[in-house]
Amino acid sequence: MAHILVIGASQGIGLETVKAALSAGHRVRAFARSANRMEQSAPNLERFPGDALNRHDVEVALDGVDVVVQALGVPARDLLGSVRLFSDATGILVPAMEKAGVRRLLAVTGFGAGDSRDAISPLQRLPFRLVFGRAYDDKDAQEMRIRRSTLDWTLVRPGVLTGGQATGRYRVLEDPASWRNGLIARADVAHFIVEHVEDARQIGKAVVLIERALPF
Repeated sequence: MAHILVIGASQGIGLETVKAALSAGHRVRAFARSANRMEQSAPNLERFPGDALNRHDVEVALDGVDVVVQALGVPARDLLGSVRLFSDATGILVPAMEKAGVRRLLAVTGFGAGDSRDAISPLQRLPFRLVFGRAYDDKDAQEMRIRRSTLDWTLVRPGVLTGGQATGRYRVLEDPASWRNGLIARADVAHFIVEHVEDARQIGKAVVLIERALPF
């Protein structure tokens, strides 16, 4: 079993990853500014209050872990302003991991980041750009920093996120020709992440995750 650091652990995919990793028997260090307010409790869970933009917090959090899951998000109200969280946090995390000798990184970005931007359908392109453009420009920089690293990375690009339980019926799209947008539960994204914590098959790859493709 692995010792996993989940950055962005208090909500969304990060929280679902904490739950899934604990269920799979892993040890989890849940890193978030609000970590002490998390409701989860388990013998293998360590709540770690910290700021992903604070170098010292990140370096301390890396002590003794085997794997890092980066699952950051920004509030919807911040999407229309300048977004730097993803690239700035990654600019701290990557060198800290390299220095600490922690090699495995699974980073959640999203469909439309990096080279998957070209796979956005024409009908989705304008609204996607208007709403998410600044955030995804920053995710592009995030992915580029990870790709330039010496880490054993996987870029996880989910489609449109939904709630609910994990189904296990999602699709892992590796071939760029197959990339398309679709719906997927946050819990299924977490399932994929935990399944690949100790699985080397997706190292050095960017994958798109969907359960059901959007019809347009």
